[in-house]
Amino acid sequence: MGELRPLADELNDDCRAFAQALRTLFAGLGVSVRRYAARRYRDAGTVSRYLGGTRVPPWEFVLDLFADLAADHGAAATPPALDHVRDLHRRALQAAAPAAGGVHLLQQQLADADREARRATAQEDLLGDALLDRRHRLADLEVRFSLLEARWTAERAATLLPPDPQVAPVGAGDLLAERDRLEDQVKELEAELEETRLRVMLAESRCEVLERQLAVAEGPLPALQPPAPQPPAPDAVAALRAPARILAVDDKPPNLLALTAVLAGLGHEVVTADSGQAALKALLDGAGFAVILLDVQMPDMDGYETALHIKRRARTRHIPIIFLTAMDHDPSHVFRGYTAGAVDYLVKPYDPWIIRAKVEAFVQMHLEARTGR
Repeated sequence: MGELRPLADELNDDCRAFAQALRTLFAGLGVSVRRYAARRYRDAGTVSRYLGGTRVPPWEFVLDLFADLAADHGAAATPPALDHVRDLHRRALQAAAPAAGGVHLLQQQLADADREARRATAQEDLLGDALLDRRHRLADLEVRFSLLEARWTAERAATLLPPDPQVAPVGAGDLLAERDRLEDQVKELEAELEETRLRVMLAESRCEVLERQLAVAEGPLPALQPPAPQPPAPDAVAALRAPARILAVDDKPPNLLALTAVLAGLGHEVVTADSGQAALKALLDGAGFAVILLDVQMPDMDGYETALHIKRRARTRHIPIIFLTAMDHDPSHVFRGYTAGAVDYLVKPYDPWIIRAKVEAFVQMHLEARTGR
């Protein structure tokens, strides 16, 4: 328990009450913060901040704590105890600063993306094993069929019967039907495995992006200094000092005004476009964009089609796209957005603080790339 930080002095009453309850639960485990963090594959510093009250953890973390206590002591928590801590957690979230609420939401998104990554990885392993099994069975079937044909040919030769391609060996029909069935299964499994691998890649990529967004949300990254062993040319200095550019695309003017107002405090240039065609035209400009905020539901050319055009162009395919949509959070819509090239997918109405945190993360990555960091 020596690693446990003292409660922060500036905590309000609700956050302090929840942090104290969390520390009481943690004390029942009798392990260090670092050891528990390793057990749950979490960052030790993050766990320490949870227990110190400077961060309100996601409810998943509290449930894990209850589950570990139940496993250690052989008795699950009572419903009243769970309800009491849940109420403390809800009050702490409401009392936390807006930034803390945004961090909590990003943590929840990261937990969801991590679950999807683990689920897709497990599915990938199962499909890989099934595909390997079908291929082995297919190879075994081919051997059996070759042996059957060889034996059939030898028997006909022994009886001096001439070869007849129209006559099949006894049992060959069943083997051929089984081979066709296995070949169909192999094709289906290969297609399903390819889609699952894409899901794993997308989920892992989303985890990396969300981790970067959390790093920005928890504390701004230090200002980047261009590594210049020799004094750069004046044009290079001007380019490095130029503000980042953000492209906001929406067919409704009030939405564009709202996005511009939300992003105004970041100090970057916000370029607006009212259609997919206007967005593609804006991207013809030689100056690159750090990130694109793209509405999905637009007439003529929707966000998915616009994103595909952006990703087909060599000069723009690297620009991250955040989809903004009023559609429900249907998994098929989300997956379509990611396969179209999006790095994030937000459903309206969205939290302005979250938009700023996500955009700033991509701006930081853009500036790192621009300075060669």
